[in-house]
Amino acid sequence: MRSRQHHLSGWSFSRVAGLRREEVAVLAGMNTDYYARLEQGREQSPSPQILDAISGALHMDPEARDHLYRLAGTLPDGHRAQPRETVSPVLSQLLSGYTNTPAIVLNPALDLLAANDLAEALFSPFGKADNLARMTFLDPAGRSFYAQWHQAAEAVVSSLRRATGLEPHYPRLHDLVRALTGTSEEFAGLWHSHTVYGKTHGAKELVHPEVGRLSLAYHSFDVRGAPGQQVVIYHAEPGSPSSQALCLLGSLNATRRSAGAAG
Repeated sequence: MRSRQHHLSGWSFSRVAGLRREEVAVLAGMNTDYYARLEQGREQSPSPQILDAISGALHMDPEARDHLYRLAGTLPDGHRAQPRETVSPVLSQLLSGYTNTPAIVLNPALDLLAANDLAEALFSPFGKADNLARMTFLDPAGRSFYAQWHQAAEAVVSSLRRATGLEPHYPRLHDLVRALTGTSEEFAGLWHSHTVYGKTHGAKELVHPEVGRLSLAYHSFDVRGAPGQQVVIYHAEPGSPSSQALCLLGSLNATRRSAGAAG
């Protein structure tokens, strides 16, 4: 089978940086002719050391550096930016704008980094809404909250397994897996099955003690400005019993908040 070759043609670093080719070569500590061959695609599969030198010389941000490595057909260890653990004020405002549908922000370890009011109400049966994996396997509420618990559990473990491939140097993820493996036999069994898939949309069957059964669809979106974060939005079919139940849940939550503020 013919091996696949990668090169950097089509990306003129001198134009990107506003420097002449000779200047970039000097900054990267390499021969000008070799650098020219890289730009022209005549030099195949540059080493990680060469890519390090170029990205360092041009002061590339993490996204540009990752793109450079992808052009060369590789991504070195340690060069992927660590997932961001805080949610920007703009993204928080965006979540608040979804008044009729639950919306949350997750990191690769499935920690809930942010949630709008309706999402907080949706997950209120849990003792603490902090991490979807912990909530599913260790909180007693998980068994009744997820109508199809085993399916939900498999999806959680598969998502974490996929995340370990994308974020191999993310301590929080490995700490979580270690803790769950040591405390939940069911998690350990699913984890060792090595099932991997990453779903960007699907359906959830939930049972909330205040409003009953909820049939919700969800969509997830990567946050471009925050590595590792994703926004997950749940929604019900307009006019459906689940949609009416979400509205009721929102009203109950707003009433509680008003009562709490008044008290």
